[in-house]
Amino acid sequence: MVDAATAHDAAAEPAATEAPAGPGLWTGFRAMLGRDLRLAVRQRGEAARVVMFFVLTATLFPFGLGPEPNLLARIAPGVVWVTALLSVLLSLDRLFLTDYEDGSLELMVQTPVPLSVLVLAKTAAHWLTTGLPLCVAAPVIALMYAMPAEAYPVLLAAMALGTPSLSLIGSVGAALTVGARRGGILVPLLVLPLYIPILIFGVAAVDAALAGLPVRPHLLLLGAMLLAALPLAPWAAAGAVRQAVD
Repeated sequence: MVDAATAHDAAAEPAATEAPAGPGLWTGFRAMLGRDLRLAVRQRGEAARVVMFFVLTATLFPFGLGPEPNLLARIAPGVVWVTALLSVLLSLDRLFLTDYEDGSLELMVQTPVPLSVLVLAKTAAHWLTTGLPLCVAAPVIALMYAMPAEAYPVLLAAMALGTPSLSLIGSVGAALTVGARRGGILVPLLVLPLYIPILIFGVAAVDAALAGLPVRPHLLLLGAMLLAALPLAPWAAAGAVRQAVD
């Protein structure tokens, strides 16, 4: 009886001392997303600054080009996309910098949740506080430029597919420059060449809608770039973050 009890206790000991399982991927993603969204709500000025920059920059073009309605309608897609791209660039330098300065980034690296999942959550929060407001404000800019109403759905679809890619690609640039001196200047130099295809196909989709041509190929290409950036950008950004904190 003693031997049987001893054997039972020995068999149960590993189970009792086994380390508890780490949090799941979805739990870690949701916790990081909620954290960054709460911080963004407390610092509403950052998101408002991006939208104000988008609107104010777009309103400057008519003063320089004149009030000709046909000219403004023709340049509207390019103005919307270029100003949206610049607005996203304006917000990228703070994506990881605050966490790097207060030490939170080191804790993220040490968590059992894969760092790429946490980076994806931070990028999603960035898009929700930056890209989504730009998508909402884009029709207002198009209305100011007298863009025909039939192009509005295509503009929204292109922005909805393109702006997440801007945030994902931008997260790689922000991660590569975190902790670097004058990192805010380096980020545009790194990501602008990668933004050009998104800019081209985003504008081309709206131009095709205005000309009565098929828009499906342009939207599919924007979707393909988003699908490629979803797994690759968080993985690359996570590697850069890990290198920055080592």
